[in-house]
Amino acid sequence: MPRRNLYAITAVVALSLICRQATQGAKSKDDTLELYGLFVDAVEQVQANYVRPVERKKLLESALRGMLSDLDPHSAFIDTTQWKAFRKKIDGRFGGLGITVGLDQRSNRLRVVAPMVGTPAYDAGIVAGDIILDIDGISTEGMTADKAVEVLQGRPGTPVKLRVAHEGISKPEVITLHRAIIQVPSVLGDARKADDRPDFMLDKDKKIGYVRITDFIQSTAQDVAAALRELEAGGVKGLILDLRDDPGGLLSAAVEISDMFVPKGQIVSTKGRNQADKVYESQDDGSIFEKIPMVVLVNDHSASASEIVAAALQDHGRALVVGQRSFGKGSVQNILDLEDGNSVLKLTVATYWRPSGKNIHRFPNAKESEEWGVSPDKGLEVKLTPQQHLQWALARRDRDLLINSSKRPKTDAERRAKDEAKPADASKPKDDAKPKDDPPSKEEPKAKDEAKSKDESKPKEEPKAKTEPSVRSGSADREWKDIQLEKAVEVLSEKLKTA
Repeated sequence: MPRRNLYAITAVVALSLICRQATQGAKSKDDTLELYGLFVDAVEQVQANYVRPVERKKLLESALRGMLSDLDPHSAFIDTTQWKAFRKKIDGRFGGLGITVGLDQRSNRLRVVAPMVGTPAYDAGIVAGDIILDIDGISTEGMTADKAVEVLQGRPGTPVKLRVAHEGISKPEVITLHRAIIQVPSVLGDARKADDRPDFMLDKDKKIGYVRITDFIQSTAQDVAAALRELEAGGVKGLILDLRDDPGGLLSAAVEISDMFVPKGQIVSTKGRNQADKVYESQDDGSIFEKIPMVVLVNDHSASASEIVAAALQDHGRALVVGQRSFGKGSVQNILDLEDGNSVLKLTVATYWRPSGKNIHRFPNAKESEEWGVSPDKGLEVKLTPQQHLQWALARRDRDLLINSSKRPKTDAERRAKDEAKPADASKPKDDAKPKDDPPSKEEPKAKDEAKSKDESKPKEEPKAKTEPSVRSGSADREWKDIQLEKAVEVLSEKLKTA
């Protein structure tokens, strides 16, 4: 027998033995290869039979987006173009509207997580919970948050038109905004001083301080420390930390801020499937704010980093929590390179856990009875309806933007009402304007005519037409009591009496 044939037989026998030993492990690989074959077959069928030619690369990228979007709202495939825009955002060289958005599971449209204070979106009265239906006439149905960022960003000064559905209001509103360079403070007080700086002393008699965090960015911890030093110099005795409508941000900022109030112990931990658990501990630095009585305010739009801070202070007994159960966004995303870094996967790889060991993240289909988010302490829940939240958000905007009413930026609806008013009406108070009567879209005139004719078939629409303009008017003089903040002051006052 020729030697080369002997070598061939030996190789075949050896390979057979190896394959026999790996039979069990190969079953799962065979299943995977079968599924890959299904995918390749589907791609080839689409390329061969779809009514129009489709690029293979486009099909594969679409498949990746679908795969990632089905995991959770925070995982995504970011292609070359989107990745460039994402890096621009990191570098700060971009124009935008100043809103954080995510996909609303019920409507499959973009949902406003939070507007940033002092940005075009905030000034126009867009609030957390709003649903963006269209962007420049393009439906947002199924649009990912990353795609929305790409569409919303652009050259500063350029316009973008949004059709927005507000919670508690039946008719969508069309709002035209102009992009701007987004540079906003993330730490504010309840009001402003005469020099336009935030006033962090809420009650000067009781010496109750108030610090509101709107976002966790690189400068947030430094700005909070500066606010605390100012309060300490003013003889502060108690502190309210307001995290309502805060969408979160940097984990490092959340840890630094928690460290200012927690003397020692765990602040938060992360747990993942393929990475080691990580624990973030507080460092005792002897700050007076490690002992000062505190109350934390949260609502159903408080998410991520804001939940980490609230949970740490609650679990360590450093603060009582007032308001509503938080959003439940306790997941960690990593950026994983694809195509040598030209595109990336933003993939959820871990979740945040409270010092008590309880879960923060609300997984899809989670029940209200399950452990997630941060709930108010017993007896301290103060719920707002969507309509009440809208009223609070707009009243909050007024206090953020003005020293007096003449400095308050007007909404697009108010500008239209003013521009179209007759000269004889110029002396009338601004609150007399009816911005909802000035149609932002072609559908509005019909609705207006129906309201005028008092159609008996639609009796429920009449009271809404009367009440909605007053809610959206943006009036600096609107009467609104912040019942959640009032409850926080009440609780903190009682703590100060017994301190």
